[in-house]
Amino acid sequence: VKIMLVRNLRSVPLRSGVRSFGSTTVCCESYTEKQAKLGRPVSPHVTIYKFPVTALSSITNRVTGVTLSVGVSSIAALSLIGTDVPALMGTIGSITVIGSVAKFGVAFPLVYHYLGGIRHLLWDRNPEMLENAKVEQSSYVLVGASAVISAALMLV
Repeated sequence: VKIMLVRNLRSVPLRSGVRSFGSTTVCCESYTEKQAKLGRPVSPHVTIYKFPVTALSSITNRVTGVTLSVGVSSIAALSLIGTDVPALMGTIGSITVIGSVAKFGVAFPLVYHYLGGIRHLLWDRNPEMLENAKVEQSSYVLVGASAVISAALMLV
């Protein structure tokens, strides 16, 4: 945001990046617009930054926790308004393609979050396991094991 001082005139920001000073209009580019014209990304730019697998694993653990909370709350709300939740889940599960996707959609967050919790318990008990290489390897194992177990649960 640029601040321009003009004699007793009040600056009014407009959507187009143009500021109006009473009856006079002055054009001001934002920093991002100026850098875009020069062909420079604003650093650090998300499109060129590669997240480490450990960061993605941590983010996924948090997202699966929120997903589980929203899912359980939704089921509770459905129960409170009188919906027959077991019948609804049975109907969804019996539809071939949708049922399989729904089962995987429930199984993966549950398995991933559970296994991620076990991994953290192991780290709390054995701090020597917290070496970069071991943490990265355990992140790959966590994703792979979660996908395999969730796929197996999907087929049940």
